[in-house]
Amino acid sequence: MESTIGRWNATVADAGAFLLRTILQPLELLLRAPAWLFLAALLAMLLRAPDLAQCWVDRIVFVMLIALVLLRAVLLRQSLRRATPIVWAMASLAALAAIDLLRTPYDVQLWSVAAAKFFVPYMVFYLAGLVFDSEESLRLLEAFTLLVFAYLVFTSIAYMVRLDFLVFPQFILDPTLGTHVERARGPFLQAEANGAAMNVLGLLALDSYRRSRLRGMGATVLLLAYPAAIVLTKTRAVWLAFAVSTALLAYATRSVRVRRICIGWLAAGTLGLLALTAVSAGSEDSIRRRLANEDTVQFRLSAYRAGWTMFVEHPLLGWGASRMQTELASRIDRFHGDGFVVHNTYFEIVLEHGLAGFLLYGLIWRGLLRLHRGAHRNQESGLLTSLQGPLWLLLLTVYLVSATFVVMNYQFLNALIFVLAGILARQNQNLQMGGGTLAG
Repeated sequence: MESTIGRWNATVADAGAFLLRTILQPLELLLRAPAWLFLAALLAMLLRAPDLAQCWVDRIVFVMLIALVLLRAVLLRQSLRRATPIVWAMASLAALAAIDLLRTPYDVQLWSVAAAKFFVPYMVFYLAGLVFDSEESLRLLEAFTLLVFAYLVFTSIAYMVRLDFLVFPQFILDPTLGTHVERARGPFLQAEANGAAMNVLGLLALDSYRRSRLRGMGATVLLLAYPAAIVLTKTRAVWLAFAVSTALLAYATRSVRVRRICIGWLAAGTLGLLALTAVSAGSEDSIRRRLANEDTVQFRLSAYRAGWTMFVEHPLLGWGASRMQTELASRIDRFHGDGFVVHNTYFEIVLEHGLAGFLLYGLIWRGLLRLHRGAHRNQESGLLTSLQGPLWLLLLTVYLVSATFVVMNYQFLNALIFVLAGILARQNQNLQMGGGTLAG
């Protein structure tokens, strides 16, 4: 009898141990390589479905990421203190946004937009340096950006040439979702977001090509297709950001090969724009008609005028996100619609959060622009070394130019920029504390 009970207890213990190993083994793997979960979170943001039944996937993965990184930091005794003053500006601006949203706690759309603009980017800034703390993790991040770049370029061209069976996910093809169905779209469902992301990723891809991380026939085809994808966005803000960043890179680089590619991109973009203008000359959405369309200019001017009167009334703390939309719609003359935006990120910050919010936003970007100054370039030829040079300023140039013409509510793009910023900030902090480089 006792032997039977003993065998039963042993069986239960073995089953319990097996179950415990089954549960803890994936956790152990993620703790050893948290970059994979981080990239899964970015991928969920990239492919975020527009319907409520699936849109919480990225939030769930993001919460898992936060818990995993904090647990890993505790186990490895990583310092959670961030010395950079940017963190305080980010926390203050996020707090302003949260206080405003508490007035409308059940408005899912407003909370989602605030998460894309403030909460998610600022949190990944804090977490990125804790995760991408080795050369291996940085190479993994670089490979991820190259794959996403190839995916966006391919999807944009496939969408425009009507190869619908090659477009993934299929909700990109749904004309009732998003805007600009006649332009090159991607999973963002907006041509501006698609183009801005390609501009940022294109600079990263060209730097990888310079360092021979991207090579071969596939690299050649991708770099040749990139200007075509940019032109097909049919978006002036995207074209301008592409032209400015490419011209600045051609001027700043010491690599003859990179300079030639930049000149080739500018030439290909110009020829592509002329060809697109000629092909679409008779259509309702011709480039010539869009450039000569006074309604777009008048709408923006009306929004700016209405926004200015609103700013004068509440200059210090602004109107808040929900009140700003309602008030702006009531003040714009001659134009009617379901919603209105000021098509300028900086102006929207002023209207929503006043001069206090704009000051905090300015401090954040001042800190981001200064990140490369504090970094000491190491001898390795990798992504981190490139970010310590002109590449970082070019990436921010693309973002800031785009923000002048659109509201940057694009969660994936915001997160990607702040991931790179977080890696640089952590590198600077390690150097100041005498801890060496991230990759060291």
